[in-house]
Amino acid sequence: MTKIEAVRAEMIKAMKAGQKDRKDALSALLTALKNVAIDKRADLTEEEENTVVLKEIKQLKETLESSPSDRTDIIEECKFRISVLNEFAPAMMGEEEVKAVIKEVLDSLGITEPKPSDKGKIMKDLMPKVKGKADGKMVNEIVASMFQK
Repeated sequence: MTKIEAVRAEMIKAMKAGQKDRKDALSALLTALKNVAIDKRADLTEEEENTVVLKEIKQLKETLESSPSDRTDIIEECKFRISVLNEFAPAMMGEEEVKAVIKEVLDSLGITEPKPSDKGKIMKDLMPKVKGKADGKMVNEIVASMFQK
């Protein structure tokens, strides 16, 4: 079952249950998925579907961060939509898993004592391995922390 089918099924359940907010969040996600599929002119792969879901979550988080604190309606709506979209997001790697992948990359590059000048090389090999599976900001922070030792 593709994500589009899964989201559509959940949206129908939400409509039948009278959950308007949930239906709206799922409808927005369904629209985003369909638009990417239309642009591509083909069915989406699972990785592409996950990318769309993560992009939608990221946009909601940015809206959440930029909204004024007195606009509780926007804040609550964003938090609710993020919780709904997280149901369809891929499981993200934890800090320990990312560190293990970084160690593999360092071993494959033959780097024992990473220096700041090695960061480009490390990130070039590392990011394709964790793309869509780990938060890029967290990965960058972990790699940066290695240079401070």
